[in-house]
Amino acid sequence: MMEYVNTPVFGVTLTIVAFMLASWISRKLRLQVLNPLLVSMILVIGFLTLTGIDIEAYNKGGSIISFFLAPATVALAVPLFRQWELLKKNLIPIIVGISVGTIVGIASIFIMGKLFGLDSLIISSLLPKSTTTPIAMEISNMLGGNPSLTVIFVFATGIGGYIVGEKLLGIFKIKNSIAKGIAMGTASHAVGTAKAIDMGEVEGAMSSLAIGVTGVITVILVPIILLFIN
Repeated sequence: MMEYVNTPVFGVTLTIVAFMLASWISRKLRLQVLNPLLVSMILVIGFLTLTGIDIEAYNKGGSIISFFLAPATVALAVPLFRQWELLKKNLIPIIVGISVGTIVGIASIFIMGKLFGLDSLIISSLLPKSTTTPIAMEISNMLGGNPSLTVIFVFATGIGGYIVGEKLLGIFKIKNSIAKGIAMGTASHAVGTAKAIDMGEVEGAMSSLAIGVTGVITVILVPIILLFIN
């Protein structure tokens, strides 16, 4: 048994089984808070804790799953391609909307972090929270943050957007499909985009675009942010 646990197959199998079970639970109970990503994470942590299996053994296969984060993000370009004509007609407001959302998000974290006296390590780890995980980890490294903390913040941001994003859009009476998609992708990256795709094809396409543009803008702002943190 231990020979199997110490192979990459174990981590991959456990991850897939946990996600399939989490998806089934989500479909059965139909609760927004039971996002398959969140539930599968709890299942994996619970299983490793109960069995006493070392996290390093799991990561031999878990790291393979993580490797596919970047290609999966790139694959989000498919729904965007299907809405190419719509994108060309509304290019300027779309780019402006994403840019403003990204800048406001970064600025609010930095200002509130300073006001509440947060350590520079925490601020650096928080700043890229609205970008997708592969980009966020690299930005965190550039800022001198803790990539492990950043992953937690990215995860919390995405799950938060998935759970309450659509409700907030409804509260503020935002009905335009393009605006909905931009808001979801800019604020809550790939997890929010998964919800945007459920909301509609246009929402999913615009959310996919927002992920990339948000990442680019955040990377451009990193040198400026470094001047204030250091």
